[in-house]
Amino acid sequence: MIHVFLLFSLCFSDYGFIEGVTSLGINYGQVGDNLPPPDKVLDLLTALKLTKARIYDTNPQVLTTFANSNIELIVTVENQMLPVIMDPQQALQWVSTHIKPYFPATKITGIAVGNEIFTDDDTSLLGYLVPAIVSIHGALVQLGLDKYIQVSTPNSLAVLEVSYPPSAGSFKGEVSGVMSQFLQFLSSTGSPFWINAYPYFAYKDSPNKISLDYALFNKNPGMVDPYTKLHYDNMLYAQVDAVVYAMSRLGYGGIEVRVSETGWPSKGDSNEVGATVQNAAVYNRNLLRRQMSNEGTPLRPNMRLEVYLFALFNEDMKPGPTSERNYGLFQPDGTMAYNVGLSALATSSSTSSASISLTSSATKASKVEYQSLVYCMFLYLLTFQVFMRRQH
Repeated sequence: MIHVFLLFSLCFSDYGFIEGVTSLGINYGQVGDNLPPPDKVLDLLTALKLTKARIYDTNPQVLTTFANSNIELIVTVENQMLPVIMDPQQALQWVSTHIKPYFPATKITGIAVGNEIFTDDDTSLLGYLVPAIVSIHGALVQLGLDKYIQVSTPNSLAVLEVSYPPSAGSFKGEVSGVMSQFLQFLSSTGSPFWINAYPYFAYKDSPNKISLDYALFNKNPGMVDPYTKLHYDNMLYAQVDAVVYAMSRLGYGGIEVRVSETGWPSKGDSNEVGATVQNAAVYNRNLLRRQMSNEGTPLRPNMRLEVYLFALFNEDMKPGPTSERNYGLFQPDGTMAYNVGLSALATSSSTSSASISLTSSATKASKVEYQSLVYCMFLYLLTFQVFMRRQH
C-alpha cells in the first residue's frame, strides 16, 4: 500500500491545488454610473477567491458591506483632504469617523493618504503630504489601531528621474527633500512604499524602442543591468527595483516596495499604441501566473512582490483618454472584459454571482494537466484494484 500512496503522491505533487495567491489584490474603483452595488462586488471577489482590495475613498456602503468578510481593505484619504488632516485633531476626527466605527469587523489594513501627490498638478499638496501622513498615523496610535493599519501613499513611477537601468534609479531632485521625510516615516513605522507602475505607458510612448514581449511578461531575451549583472525578463520588475535603488540613494535601502496599481487597457484612442484586448489579456494573465508562484524581483528574489491589479471594472465616468475607461477585468454587468485565467465555471440568471476560479495556466496547458490528472487517477485505481485482489 506504501507504493500505491507514493504513486498517488507523485502524480499530484506538481498541481498545488490548494496553494493560494497571497500577494495579489485588486483595485476597486467606483467612477461609474452603472457599477454593481457593493454586495454584488463582494460576491464577485469572494467567488474569485481574492482577499485583498483597494478603494479610493472610505465609502461607508463598501465598508459596511465588507464587514465580516475575508477581504483585507486599503482605504484612501482623498487628495483635497490633505490640508485638513495635517492638523492632528482633524486627523483624529477623520480616523474616528471613517475608520474606527468599521474596524475590526471590516479588515482595514492600510490607509493611502492621497494618491500620486509627488507628481500631482497641484504642487501645493506636496507640502501637506508628510504632516498629513504623520497625523493620520498619530491618530491610529492614539486609538490603538497602529498595529493593524499601515499608512503610506501611492506614487506614480514619474516620481523617478531615472529608471533605466534599475540600478541607476533615482528620484527627481525637486521632490527629494519631501521624499526623504516620507521615507524616514516609512522606515520608522515599517510601512511599505507603494508604486503605481504601468509598463503600458512606457511601451505606448516608445513602441519602437521597447519590446512588447518584455512589457507583457512574454518570453524574451530581457535585459541585464550592466552594473549589477541582474537579469530582467519583464519591465514591471525592473521598475520596482529602480524604486528600491532610488530609495537606497537617499539612505533607505530596507523599505518594502509594493505595487499599488498595475494593469493594461483593453481599448484606447488611435494614438494609444498597444491598448488592445489581446495585450491586456496577455499582460494580466502573465502577471497572474507570476503571482501564483509568489515571485520576488531579481534584486529581492526571496521577498514576494505584492501587487494590486488595476482594475476590477471598466469605469465609464473616468476622464481622460479612452484607455482610462478600459482597464477593468470585468464589465459593470459582471461579465469578463476578457479572459485572463479568471474562468467562469458556472453562471445562472437566477443566481447573484458566478462561480469563478483562479487558474494559473492557459486553456491548452489546463487540458494537458487535466489529461495527466485523469491518467494518474487511472493508474491509482488500477494499482489499488491489483492490491485488493492480492488480499483475497
